Amino acid sequence: MLKTKKDLDWQNLGFGYVKTDYRYVSNYKNGSWDEGVLTGDSDVTINESAGVLQYAQTCFEGLKAYTTAGGHVVCFRPDLNAKRMADSCKRLEMPVFPEERFLDAISKVVKANIEWVPPYGSGATLYLRPYMFGSSAVIGVKPAQEYQFRIFATPVGPYFKGGVKPITLRVPDFDRAAPRGTGHVKAGLNYAMSLHAIVDAHNQGYSENMYLDSATRTKVEETGGANIIFVTKDNKVVTPKSDTILPSITRRSLMYVAQKYLGLETEERAIPVEELKEFKECALCGTAAVLSPVGEIVNHGEHICFDKENMGEVTKKLYDTLLGIQLGTIEAPEGWIKVIE
Repeated sequence: MLKTKKDLDWQNLGFGYVKTDYRYVSNYKNGSWDEGVLTGDSDVTINESAGVLQYAQTCFEGLKAYTTAGGHVVCFRPDLNAKRMADSCKRLEMPVFPEERFLDAISKVVKANIEWVPPYGSGATLYLRPYMFGSSAVIGVKPAQEYQFRIFATPVGPYFKGGVKPITLRVPDFDRAAPRGTGHVKAGLNYAMSLHAIVDAHNQGYSENMYLDSATRTKVEETGGANIIFVTKDNKVVTPKSDTILPSITRRSLMYVAQKYLGLETEERAIPVEELKEFKECALCGTAAVLSPVGEIVNHGEHICFDKENMGEVTKKLYDTLLGIQLGTIEAPEGWIKVIE
């Protein structure tokens, strides 16, 4: 597929917002969604008392469009993003944007911004951000009556500049999510409450926070922006199980890859914090970086160390395999890749 690309320095893109040509907008009013449109206007105009501004009634998703080795533009498992956003909307008393329309809107946005999709081999991708918010005026504490669903696209460079470097986590005194709260959905409010904790972590020289369960503060959950995986000394891939963890699409895919492609044993279970020192590898997983190796976890003075110089052997195999599936150099499981063009 031969397409003209924007005149960008694809090899040196950062991981930040770049305005592209088109975004998708659909409004919910009087109990139904309108047909939705593509627009060049990147500004959002809402009432000063909009539900999103007063009571943080908003949720979002994140996924990418890639150029494969064969020259196709594809998205990775967008059906799972559609399903997860529907779950978030239900929990936040927001109207669900139909999943089939979600997928159609993703295709429309990618096609309309096809010149912004980075070329294969550049290490860059087109990041897609679907989101929804309460747009009508609210004063009493209750759901808004009107909503807006939008998707914008922005080209982003590799999450890691200059190669993958293991990061350092700390176990903070802050909690990420309450029992029976909203930790399992992708609500904007979850991320707002984590901002102070991440700034505090950075100020103290740590890359991220590794949160424990807030009920007992004895079990590992996740970080502020990613799920976490561990590898045992006998190469079993283990990930925390909890009702307050966001169900990461990347984590789910990595566990499948570990089993079906690499022949490794996997397990999802509660992980006591005392067990951290028994693992040989640790990594964060998510859309942005796929896998980010962890070199050290600091728990109130206790230092749990992994490989502080390189990505672990099993983690590297997981990373290379999943990236190969996304970029078309390794055959994907059925239904994982949605071809846009």
